[in-house]
Amino acid sequence: MRRALLTLSLLTVLPGGALAGGMDGMDGMAMPGMPMTHMSMPMTPSATVPGLSQMGLQMQLDMRAMMMPMMNDLARLSGRSFERAFMSMMIPHHQGAIDSSRAVLERAKDAQVRAWATQIIADQTREIEQMQAQLRAYGGPNQAMMARMVQMNRMMDMPAMIRASSMPERTFLEGMIPHHAAANDKSTLALQRTQDPFVLDLAARIITAQAGEMHDFQEWLRAHP
Repeated sequence: MRRALLTLSLLTVLPGGALAGGMDGMDGMAMPGMPMTHMSMPMTPSATVPGLSQMGLQMQLDMRAMMMPMMNDLARLSGRSFERAFMSMMIPHHQGAIDSSRAVLERAKDAQVRAWATQIIADQTREIEQMQAQLRAYGGPNQAMMARMVQMNRMMDMPAMIRASSMPERTFLEGMIPHHAAANDKSTLALQRTQDPFVLDLAARIITAQAGEMHDFQEWLRAHP
């Protein structure tokens, strides 16, 4: 139960829900123009989230702000349009997790963190292949949604942060917690908006796996201040 509730508890400390606020006037390819202030934040413990540094908290705030317009646009879709957009967003989202995991494997010494990164690469590579095959059967990806997610990955550039960090394990886990939360937001919306068996099964698997990992990552951070 504690793991299942972690996504909800995490989102309560972030500004607004994924569908909060009106973004009706936003262009289909636009991205918010906020500065990525987390690069300069000190690695000091945060009083807001136990075990989380100020830099980690800022990463959560930045990712939430960037995800909100995409979530709002996704929520307006239904049927096959929703399913194509959901998978088109999730493919580069998964790729971002894979790239971050490969970056931490270059530097991390902690055996548990290395095991998590290796598992993320295996699980999410397999799911990308499954989504790509399904999208081919559904008429191909939603290129606009995919491009927006790719742009978000580039703006956050978590692999570069991990490679530059003096504490790569902590930087990786602090980045992966909001990254997983965003995937679970999209997957929860999928459970509400589709009846497609493949998408329902994929969304349920993502929520189960990533909620559990978020719990484990936060426990590691608390144990390694």
